[in-house]
This record gives sequence, C-alpha cells and structure tokens, in this order.
Amino acid sequence: MKLFLIGFLLFITMCGKTQNTFTSSNPFYSESKLSYQAPAFDKIKNGDFKPALVEGMRVQLQEIEKIANNSKPPTVDNTLVAMEKSGVLLERVRNIFNLYKDGNTNDELQKVSEEIAPKLAAHRDAIYLNTKLFKRIGTIYNNRRKLKLDAESNRLIEFYYQRFQLSGAKLSDLDKAKLKELNGQEATLIAKFNNQLLLAGKNGALVINNKSELAGLTQGEIDAASRDAKTRNLTDKWILPLQNTTQQPSLQSLANRDTRQKLFEASWNRAEKNDSNDTRNTISQMSKIRAEQAKLMGFPSYAAWKLQDQMAKTPEAVQQFFDRLVPAATAKAKTEAADIQALIDKQNGGFKLQPWDWNYYSEQVRKEKYDLDDSQIKPYFELNNVLENGVFYAANQLYGLTFTERHDLPVWQPDVRVFEVHDKDNSIIGLFYCDYYKRDNKSGGAWMDNLVNQSKLLGTKPVIFNVCNFTKPATGQPSLISFTDATTMFHEFGHALHGFFANQKFLILSGTSVARDFVEFPSQFNEHWALDPNVLKHYAIHYKTKEPIPEVLVDKIKKAGTFNQGYKLTEALAASALDLQWHTLSENEPIKDVDRFEKESLKKTKLDLPEVPPRYRSSYFLHIWYNGYAAGYYAYQWTEMLDDDAYSWFEENGGLTRANGQRFRDMILSKGNTEDYGKMFRAFRGHDPNIKPMQISRGLISK
Repeated sequence: MKLFLIGFLLFITMCGKTQNTFTSSNPFYSESKLSYQAPAFDKIKNGDFKPALVEGMRVQLQEIEKIANNSKPPTVDNTLVAMEKSGVLLERVRNIFNLYKDGNTNDELQKVSEEIAPKLAAHRDAIYLNTKLFKRIGTIYNNRRKLKLDAESNRLIEFYYQRFQLSGAKLSDLDKAKLKELNGQEATLIAKFNNQLLLAGKNGALVINNKSELAGLTQGEIDAASRDAKTRNLTDKWILPLQNTTQQPSLQSLANRDTRQKLFEASWNRAEKNDSNDTRNTISQMSKIRAEQAKLMGFPSYAAWKLQDQMAKTPEAVQQFFDRLVPAATAKAKTEAADIQALIDKQNGGFKLQPWDWNYYSEQVRKEKYDLDDSQIKPYFELNNVLENGVFYAANQLYGLTFTERHDLPVWQPDVRVFEVHDKDNSIIGLFYCDYYKRDNKSGGAWMDNLVNQSKLLGTKPVIFNVCNFTKPATGQPSLISFTDATTMFHEFGHALHGFFANQKFLILSGTSVARDFVEFPSQFNEHWALDPNVLKHYAIHYKTKEPIPEVLVDKIKKAGTFNQGYKLTEALAASALDLQWHTLSENEPIKDVDRFEKESLKKTKLDLPEVPPRYRSSYFLHIWYNGYAAGYYAYQWTEMLDDDAYSWFEENGGLTRANGQRFRDMILSKGNTEDYGKMFRAFRGHDPNIKPMQISRGLISK
C-alpha cells in the first residue's frame, strides 16, 4: 500500500505544481456557451490543452477522495452518482483533445500526447485502485438486491463493480503498485506508437517522378497527387499518400506494375525502416507489458482478461467463431486467385499473382464477370449528395430525423460542416460535425466520437463528429467517391445514430459506451441502407446529368456484391487472428521478433495465403496498439454476424419503414450499456445470433 500511496501523492503534487497555469482565460475553464456546449474551436490553442488536462485530473481526484472518505454509509447517490458527476472538466477537455491529436494534430500536440498519456493512466489507476472507494462500491454491490432500484441504476452498480474488479481493485497493495507501473509504461508506448505511425505513414508516401508511372489513374486523381507533392514543396512530382490499410485505393487503377509494387511495398514497410518511426520495438514491448498485466490480474493472457466484459466472453469463443469462417473464406479466396491468375495468363502477363496485382486484376475480373466499372459508378456518388440525400435521408425514413446546417458555429478546419439534428417531433437531439477529407495531420481511416456525451443526470445532449479520409477534389470540381466510400459514410453515421439516440441517465452507460464486439453492430447495420432501392434512387444522382443511377447499373452493383468477398474476409480474418495471437501470449514468453511472429501466427491460423496479406500488418495495426481494439479486432466480424442477422429481420418485416426503424431504435440504438448484449439482441431478433445471414451475404454459402 505504501508504494501505491507514494506514487499517488507524487502525482497529486505534480498536478498541483502546474495548476496555476490554468486560468479563466483558458477556453476550457468553464463549459462552452455555444449551442449544446459545442466547443469554441476558434478560441482553442495548442497551449490550452496541457494545463486544462492537468487541472481536470487534479479536480477529479479531489472529488474522488471526498467520495471515498465520506463518513456516511455508502449509497448509490453518495458514491456512484457522485462519481458520475465528477470529472466534468476532464471530460470536456479530453473529448476535444482526442479529436485534435487524431484528426488535426501537430508536433506540439504530439508531444503533449506522449507526455500526458502516462499521467492519464496514473489518474485512472488513482480512481480504480482506490481501496476505500472500492470498499464502498462493494458494499452497494452486495446489497443491491435489497435496494429495489430501477434497471439502469442496477446496471450502474454491476458495471462499476466489474470495472473496478477488472482494473485490479482486488489486488494486494504491492501488486497494485506493480500494475500501476505497467499501466504507465503501456500508456507511454501507446502514445509513442501513434506518433511514430503518423510520421511513418506521412514519410512512407510514394513519390512519383514521372507522370507516365501514374497511368490508369483519372485526371482528378493525378491532380490530387500533384497537389499533395506541392504541399511538401516538391515540384514536378506526384505523391500517392498512404491510407492505414495494407492495400491502397490506387492499386485498383495503376496500370504500371512497377508502380503498383512500389506503392504496395511503401505501405507494407512504412513502419519498418529501422529509423525513429519504426514501430516494431514499441509493439514488442507493448505486447510483453500486456501479458504481464494479465498475469498480475490472474489471467493466462491479455485476451482472457479483456474479453471478460465483452459479448464473446473468452478467446476460445472467438476462436470457435473464426473456425466457422476461415475454411470457407480461404477456399473462396483461392478460387478468386485462380480466376485472377487465369486472366493474367490470358493476357500473357508472364508472372505469378502478387498482392500488389490483386486489386488491379480483380477489378478487371469484376468488369468481365459483371460488366461493372468503378469509373461508371463514381459520377453518381457526389460526397455532399451522398451525405444529405443518402445518409440523412435514410435516417429520416427510418427514424424521422431532419437536419439543419449551422454556419454560425466555429469548426477545427474550414472543410468541416455542422448540422443540427432534429427528432421526429422536431425537438433538438444534438449536433453533428463531419470532416471527410484527408490531411497529413490526420490519422488514417474513419471514425466517430463525441465532443459532448449524452447524460440526463448532467443535462447534456450529444455533440458528435464523423471523420473520414477521402481525397479532396480540386477547387470547383465535384467530390466524386466510390460506392465503398459511400458505404463508409453510412457506417460512421451508424455510430453517430447510436450516440444520438442515447437515452441514459448515467454518462458511463450512455450511447456507444458498449463492448467492442457490440459497438460495431449499429454502424455495420446502417451500411445496408446505402443500397436500399428507396434510398439509392434518392441520392445516387449523376453530378452532371442529374439523372438517377440506372437500374441496370444498380443490378450490376448488387450482383457484384459477393465478388472478391473471399479476399476481403480473409484479409480481415488475418488481421483479427494476428490481434488474438499477439494478445494470447503468456507472461513468461520472450519479447517477439515482430516479422517472424507475424509469419508464424498466420501459418498457425491457416491464413497465410501469399496473395492475401492481412488488412493491417502488426507494425501499423492502429486499432490494436492505439485505438482500444486490443484483443478485440474480431469485433468487426462478430458484429457483422449481428448486423446481417438483424437486417434479415427487416427483410422479413417490410424493410425500410418508420415502424421498423422505431423498433430498432427502441430495442437496440437507445439502450446504451444498460442490458446484457445477448439478451438485448434476442429481444430484438427472437433468437441468438445466427451466422448464416453473414455467410450468405459474403457468398460463402447459398440461400
């Protein structure tokens, strides 16, 4: 106990020394006066974050100590509700800091991120390893059946008790001190990894010296590559930036095989250049620390520890799920590879299919089999039209929502748009921000998060943002995106709907604050409406002719729906398997050579197809080393099972109707983390999750 208290007191002292830098001139000093506490982005400066974060931690620890040392018998109100009311300042600044460090970062913020990460980890430990506080929560937990509380309050008790338990609250004082040290080390490495990867991705972009090497790209894509080069002060050159996935969008179009290989290898090796941005040593250390954390907690592996509060519960359940998918997925991928190789041979290519060839030739196979060319599709998917007449329209048809653009609220980048979200009765639900274009100071991928979280207790409405990484068009040109990109917009807005329909009293149970293997369910479910006939005809409008997408093209998209699904599922399963293999390592195993371990893991799980690399390689697997999906990347496939099964209910019951949308909203989207996930799903669907609709959707089995 002594070591823990010394560390705790040192942390308090450290915070106290810097609190005088936090003054009323700091924009985080009090809650925003803008609509729904929307952040005053025009007033926020880099230097505002660190003092606000430190002060937020200091204030919350004072609040927590007061709760823990309360001389009155513990009750839900004086303990758990009081905890829910604590940390308001820290919550306010962290939400915005998370947006900036991932979506609008710079050298100064990256430095703050690395510096503050271990302090935030220590702060969390100071709460969840507080013996007095856990004793009060334990008393409430043991007496919960006598209290006759409402369902959400009962869930709050169970949630806090489990979270404290899984955070180490039952450990001895000596082990608590060890866990705290490991948590701080992990937090430092997590922040370091993110900063390394951001720079590795930026520096790893492929520089093209000769325009002829870009043959196959559209003029708009070539112009974008030229603009990217000019932003880096490179003249008469072109740059192909890297997305966070292994395969890159341009590989589908680049006709020059050497360029394809260079682009693929730039992606594959981005974080493995034996320089300061090489992440391999960082993740090796991180995996070792996570195994040590699990051992200290009494679990055989990190995955066994972290899956306790998930829908799957155990690594064995996840592996059994994989076992039902891997054989069919890899078999289909091998068939697809054979089709591609046959095309290469037919064209007298004279080479064996490689990963950098797959997207280029599979696109040709798709055109040959389904007469479907991506260049035919993009003119019908103009980004703003997809948003307003597709994403928003589907939300209106299902849930009665309407959207009013706000031009009076400050934003963090000029491209960002803001909408006020109105419910079916015209009451205001909250605000929606969207930031869709790629920048060098933005992490790859797409995501949703809250700037303000919903809570009846705190009287707050959700303020939510979506971020994507689409290529920005030249000034005056339309922003044409692929159908895949349009689906991504529906996906991320599905997360937003989950947040907007939050209807909880308690912040910690609100909206998307659910298990990793449940949180992707609403987002992937929302993807289905991108191709719904009533929605599609409303937003898939040719940007020039203003004609809706012809039915013949829609039929081609639908028929091609199961095309290349063997590849796509195999690359995703390979990434999920890597995640599980990294996080089922035991504490006594030596630090791993990343590349060797990766190869051995893919072979062991029978996912080592040479033509199908994992969607994310270990060295740039942002989800599991930084984004909180450690031992949880399987969630994307698991929740696909949930969303396909749920969508099959809609198909059986009339499809896109307000009544069906309301039922889904009431039984899934508005529940937050207030019920057992299996129970919640069974109540909606009428049975446990059925994998068959997913297998049909992927083309692994027939109807």
